[in-house]
Amino acid sequence: MTPESNLEKSVFEEIPTEKIYSEKAIRIGTFFAGPLVAGYCIAENFKAFNDFEKAKNTWIITALSMIAIIGLIFIIPDNFPSILFPVLYSVVASYFLKKFQEQSIQNHIQKGGETFGGWRVALIGLLSILIFFGIIMSVVLLTESSI
Repeated sequence: MTPESNLEKSVFEEIPTEKIYSEKAIRIGTFFAGPLVAGYCIAENFKAFNDFEKAKNTWIITALSMIAIIGLIFIIPDNFPSILFPVLYSVVASYFLKKFQEQSIQNHIQKGGETFGGWRVALIGLLSILIFFGIIMSVVLLTESSI
């Protein structure tokens, strides 16, 4: 390719207008605040990439994961190493990021697209933790009242 054709390509290449969540932000947010952060950020990225079917499927997988995790919380022994949960869902989220979004995220950034800042992911993480504990407390209250 000649320098002129590179210039033409860069002049006519459209800069993405949607902001996305970076891989690093999703991984850190998922580790500290849970799978709801991963589900939200990955789904929002799919929407920004105009892949609404994968966004919907991400929410289904996230809901099933949350149900499984909440169920496990009530059946695992007290001496179970709790660090395994964040490690496990971070590894799963990293796998899905790499498989389904890594290339799109890189293309987005290379074309001049922007990413959301860490504070936004931190706020999403805080909301995720509140929702997660709200669900757990609801389950506890419902199961106690039915005994």
